[in-house]
Amino acid sequence: MKYDVAIIGAGMAGLTAGIYASRAGKSVLIFESGAIGGQIITAPSVENWPGSFRISGADLMQDIKNQAAELGAEIRYEEVVEIAKKDKTFLVTTDEDEYIAGTIIVAMGTEPRRLSEKQAKDAGDRAISYCATCDGALYKGKPVVVVGSGNTAKQEMAYLKNIASKVYHIHHDDPIPEDAEAVFVAIGRVTNTGFLKGLVDLDDNGYVIAGEDCVTSCPGVFVAGDCRVKEVRQLVTAAADGAVAAEAAVSYLSE
Repeated sequence: MKYDVAIIGAGMAGLTAGIYASRAGKSVLIFESGAIGGQIITAPSVENWPGSFRISGADLMQDIKNQAAELGAEIRYEEVVEIAKKDKTFLVTTDEDEYIAGTIIVAMGTEPRRLSEKQAKDAGDRAISYCATCDGALYKGKPVVVVGSGNTAKQEMAYLKNIASKVYHIHHDDPIPEDAEAVFVAIGRVTNTGFLKGLVDLDDNGYVIAGEDCVTSCPGVFVAGDCRVKEVRQLVTAAADGAVAAEAAVSYLSE
């Protein structure tokens, strides 16, 4: 079966793209190889999503998934391993089957690099977060530690200094201070875009190169969310990308 829009990833960006493309009357297929909703589903409380103060990440993403499905988006739990352009369509190969799509929206997000085995053991039962903007407010007036040495770690520290009672800064494999109540990990993120090489332009770290219009180097392929080269990676920016990419895909199909 041929679909108008194939979306790779069912996180905030992918599901939002599914909502917008479905509302435009297009047939939509969303692929997800992991958990629906992405990393945010592990957050016990999301406080920066407009209109839903203190909602769990799992509940938020379940609502958005239900909305996409109600509008007609189909979700398949399959891993996309290859995308090939065939004339004016795309052949999408998964670990289970093959599909034809008129357009592609890449919305796989990223994954944070994890603590070393030594630091994970050292952290014990402490809360571990990969986003100070998301979770920093939960530790107001409490000591926390930031693990990392790059610009992201510096940004996390700057943000947390206005919230926490004390912010420790340590590097990879350094011992975690005993009084820290939360560990903020900022040692980089990784993408899983290797299968896109040769189809779209990627930067040295594997992020898909595209501007705010979400248009990639390959006509008919668009990108949304954290796997796009961008400065701010938050739920709201992922949702915005999803809407922009979907509108761009709809326009491409009508040309």
